Amino acid sequence: MNAVITGASKGIGKAIAEKLALEGFNVAICARNAATLEMAKADIQQQNPAVTVLAEVVDMEDKSQVLAFAEKIKFTFPAVDILVNNAGIFVPGSLHEEAEGLLEKLMAVNVYSAYHLTRSLLPAMISERKGHIFNMCSTASYAAYPNGGSYSITKYALLGFTKNLRKELMPHNIRVTAVSPGPTLTASWEGFDAPPDRLMPAEDIASVIWSAWTLAKQTVIEEIMLRPMLGDI
Repeated sequence: MNAVITGASKGIGKAIAEKLALEGFNVAICARNAATLEMAKADIQQQNPAVTVLAEVVDMEDKSQVLAFAEKIKFTFPAVDILVNNAGIFVPGSLHEEAEGLLEKLMAVNVYSAYHLTRSLLPAMISERKGHIFNMCSTASYAAYPNGGSYSITKYALLGFTKNLRKELMPHNIRVTAVSPGPTLTASWEGFDAPPDRLMPAEDIASVIWSAWTLAKQTVIEEIMLRPMLGDI
């Protein structure tokens, strides 16, 4: 079994990759920073020395790099059973004050990368009539909030992409799930002044994805929302 997880050098992506490797999946991961990616690869491999871990430096803002990553995946793995479109950038701010070009940047990383990678890997999945695609959305995909800015726009868009994909892939026997976590203990929340247990552990997101995958093949969880006990911050 083979899985692809984007943005997997830390946080939620790494937790998912570690979980899937532990369960016997070969995994392909990517990130921008070569040093953290190499450390993540070693940690994932340690979970299960028997699996293959493909780790590629990819700037998900760059369509050509995303497509090159897809080709490397197809060369390495005969089929992809799980695709987790996790790569994303979180930049808070007001629409009228944020930097020029931020929307385009966040759309490229948070939405277009998932679109292009999915489209490139789908033909084999459709041919095999199997697979599960998880798109990492957010509670920001459902409700606007102060300082959401362009980030919230992109997460609404990713949820829309996921819903369309779900409808399109029904007849092809491919499951599609939107996973929407609230505040999670990752690098995005570094410096947050509160006890760590105010945020959700990344490992919980990985556990939920694993649970969705292990259901009967005719059962699809279309949308998953997770929040800290006290609600979003």
